[in-house]
Amino acid sequence: MTDRATLTLSPTQARKLVLLSQGFPVKSSKNTANSATLAVIRRLGYVQIDTISVVQRANHHTLWTRNPHYQLDHIDTLIADKKVFEYWSHAAAYLPMQDYRFSLPRKNALKAGEQQHWFNKNLPLMAEVMSRIEAEGPLMAKDFVSKGLKNNGWGASPTKQALENLYMQGDLMITERRNFHKVYDLTQRVLPKNIDDSVPTAQEHGRFLVLRFIRAQGFGTLAEIIYLLKHVKAHASAAIDELYHSGEIDKVLINGVEYYACHDVLALLNRRVNKQQLKILSPFDNLLIQRKRANAIFDFDYLLECYVPAAKRQFGYFCLPIMWNATLVARADCKAEKRTGTLYVIHLILEPSIKELSEFMTELESQLQEFAHFNMCERYIIQKVSKIS
Repeated sequence: MTDRATLTLSPTQARKLVLLSQGFPVKSSKNTANSATLAVIRRLGYVQIDTISVVQRANHHTLWTRNPHYQLDHIDTLIADKKVFEYWSHAAAYLPMQDYRFSLPRKNALKAGEQQHWFNKNLPLMAEVMSRIEAEGPLMAKDFVSKGLKNNGWGASPTKQALENLYMQGDLMITERRNFHKVYDLTQRVLPKNIDDSVPTAQEHGRFLVLRFIRAQGFGTLAEIIYLLKHVKAHASAAIDELYHSGEIDKVLINGVEYYACHDVLALLNRRVNKQQLKILSPFDNLLIQRKRANAIFDFDYLLECYVPAAKRQFGYFCLPIMWNATLVARADCKAEKRTGTLYVIHLILEPSIKELSEFMTELESQLQEFAHFNMCERYIIQKVSKIS
């Protein structure tokens, strides 16, 4: 198929397309609460896991924003039911089991030494770990004692490093988490019997990466599609060319930048959006995990400052972006203190784009009460409010 006219989207249309693709505004679902959670994970393609627990962890938070009936045990249930598995996307994540085969190129490359894991391989220790799990069943790192071996890098014990190497190269999978600690088992004992475990070709893998991203995000560039992924640029680039010339995807122009989008996703532009729905987002939410993209599409310059020295922070340790009126309009530095049952909004920072302040605060206070309950708190307190000039 020859080149086609490139569709130009206004900033408003672009934001609408992203929000609808990401599952906003949230609508009531006829599915059970657990099935709705699975549908969200499948729609997003992955949900990032993070260790920070100032408020509910990122994976719970991201799912709660899109499923108001979300419960903290949903992921455990989906893992046990073999509907979801834990592995690496651009970071540690929960992924749909139906996409399992697309984790294999990375696993095989790590196993063959074509890619390097951050832990060096101790092959005799890895063999010993495998033998114990095969004989004893699922084990955690604390079930091993590393006698006479020193920790090496990242503060992890040698057996923890062996477990992680075996996990990342596909010999082990995470069968559950106990108090956030991983429980490892043999892959063949974790995988459902009917799963497709054939290794995708380079062409299949490239198509998967491209289509998964632009369906979940509305549109994307090559750089966004392969964000923090290694050794896939050539496959994704070839897939873009193939998909475009076959007419399966189109080019769209937004603020002078060329993106790619699917026909069925572009059809979402015909739907209406409830702009007034307010959502408090996780810093690791799929909507804005790529900060440069969030700034380009939503004009929202966001930095998670927990990694910044305290003296250099501008807004706070763990600021949560706030979406309202179909854009990102504020951030709130929050901390859930379960001892007192209080969600503290240490600092609420408003963007200059907020015009209807009274209406915004009414929506925010309603959402903050729900967010407090989600964080097992009875109340919330806003300690400081300021506005960016």
